[in-house]
Amino acid sequence: MAEPESLTELLGGRRAALDATAPPVAFVAGWLLGGRSLGAGAAAAVVAALIVALWRLRHGDRPRAVLLGLLGVCVAALIALRTGRAEDFFLLQIVSNAASALAWTVSIVIGWPLLGVIVGAVLGQKTRWRRDPALLRAYRRGSWVWVLQYVVRLAVFVPLWAAHAVVALGVARGLLTWPLVAACLAVSWWVIRRSLPAGHPGLRHPRTGAADAQPRSAAAGADHLG
Repeated sequence: MAEPESLTELLGGRRAALDATAPPVAFVAGWLLGGRSLGAGAAAAVVAALIVALWRLRHGDRPRAVLLGLLGVCVAALIALRTGRAEDFFLLQIVSNAASALAWTVSIVIGWPLLGVIVGAVLGQKTRWRRDPALLRAYRRGSWVWVLQYVVRLAVFVPLWAAHAVVALGVARGLLTWPLVAACLAVSWWVIRRSLPAGHPGLRHPRTGAADAQPRSAAAGADHLG
């Protein structure tokens, strides 16, 4: 593949993943320091989310994405305040991961793998990548790694939520945010690279014509078979 950049560079996963860690950690810290007060935890989470939002705006992130992130923290805090259960602060995250796992699975099954949709949009390709059978296959395989990411989170979060383990949920949220996203980006990038045949020009250059679909040389075809 010709491009030097990785999926981490293309999708900017590091900043978003790190940002998602601060409010939950602040919630647990505020809850503990406030004598297990939901009000203190909710206030700490919202303040942390506001700080993160201002930081992201200052660094040029889109206001819509920043506001959605802030809104998510406010909704999570309201859910916990409404139910009176601290662990329910993480309920929105659990539902979100379940919905994401389902959405990514469906996208693969119907031939519109979300990894391809997202990367194609970032690269300004629209749907050209779908007309490249090799690239479509690579995106489908890479998308399964993302499904696994959400399943891993659910396997950890749901038992902890059921056990009312608030502190453990906060720790798990931190460990399964940026580290897991980083691993997911790296593994899905490796899967894509391994799935593309030798001589393929890479993500930025889908082979959409009949001529492009053919191996560039007999040697390239032999390398792919090997």
